[in-house]
Amino acid sequence: MLFIIAFVLLLLLIYGPHVWIRQVMRKHGAHDDDIPGTGGELAQHLINRFELSGVSVEATDLGDHYSPVDKAVRLSGDIYNGRSITALAVAAHEVGHAIQYHRQEAITHLRHRYLPLANSIQKLAVGFFFAVPLVLAIFKVPHAAIVMGVVGVAAMLASVLIQFIILPMELDASFNKALPILVKGDYIRKEQYQAANSVLKAAAFTYVAAALVDILRLGRWLTILRGAIR
Repeated sequence: MLFIIAFVLLLLLIYGPHVWIRQVMRKHGAHDDDIPGTGGELAQHLINRFELSGVSVEATDLGDHYSPVDKAVRLSGDIYNGRSITALAVAAHEVGHAIQYHRQEAITHLRHRYLPLANSIQKLAVGFFFAVPLVLAIFKVPHAAIVMGVVGVAAMLASVLIQFIILPMELDASFNKALPILVKGDYIRKEQYQAANSVLKAAAFTYVAAALVDILRLGRWLTILRGAIR
């Protein structure tokens, strides 16, 4: 019984933030005719206002993000075309990242240095997991497969940890950039402040939630690995 309770609590801890983010985005994503522009229009307006030369705004199917390589604020369709608190807040958050890079703030080194590393480590981990059954089939050495599995687990956990390292950059984009911009620029009404604050908090923790979901994928890989070793 205690095991079941512990498992449920662990599942809530891991998957809960992802569910919370989706609920917050959906809750404040309703169309509002009183909002004068879309998320894409606000992003372009802010780019012009802060004179972020060379930065563009694009619609994408790959999720809301800022690409420092292409100097592009990329927004999903619901954000790019939406007239909602979610659309405004997410657009401002991504422009917040553009401002960070335009000003060459020291905090941008977190993402520049660690996010590609996290992606590389995760690919390495997946490669190790895929290699385990092959090693067993060719060499018939269970101990070698166990070592490879341990290395893969360590690599994936390191990738998850790195995702947490870049959290300060996300918090800065939300609460030192986007929220003051929305409030001081009168882009949101006073009664919309709490909603915008909630959306910006969710936007900041998106990477953390994704990293936690990676732990669930790690659990599935461990199950596969255990079956292969047996």
